[in-house]
This record gives sequence, structure tokens and C-alpha cells, in this order.
Amino acid sequence: MSTSMRLKRFGSKKRPDYRIVVMDSRSATNSRTIEEVGQYHPIAEKDKQVVLNVEKIKDWLAKGAQPSDTVKHLLNSNGVTITRTVQE
Repeated sequence: MSTSMRLKRFGSKKRPDYRIVVMDSRSATNSRTIEEVGQYHPIAEKDKQVVLNVEKIKDWLAKGAQPSDTVKHLLNSNGVTITRTVQE
């Protein structure tokens, strides 16, 4: 199963709240998630916008989960390095 890390929108109209989730890459955006690994609150103060569970994120990246472009930017800006391992 190929997995991806992406944002799932919650919250009300004009008050977005996102969760960073691990999902099957072939599933729809609003379908069931495998695990929640963080949150992103774009309206909150700068130091409280992103909440990450770094251990779970690194575990999923090691298993081969591919982050979306937005999630990759959030991880890099918060000090989580994404290293790729070449599998032969």
C-alpha cells in the first residue's frame, strides 16, 4: 500500500483548521485516515500554528510515506528533515 501525508480540512467556513494525516494515496480526500500525525492552524499565532508528533512522522517517512508539497514545506520549516533512502 502506498501512503501519503497530506492535509485534511476541518473547521467552519472562513475558519480553517487542518490535520496532517497519513492516508492511502489512492483514497479520496475525505475518506478514512490511517493515523493523525499533526495539526496546522493557519489563523493562530505564529508560534502555535503547527503542532507535530515528530516521532510518528519520522516513523512514517521511514516506512515510505510521501508528504505532499504543503506538508513537506511545513515539516522543513519546523525542523523535521526529510531524508530519502535509495532502495535497490
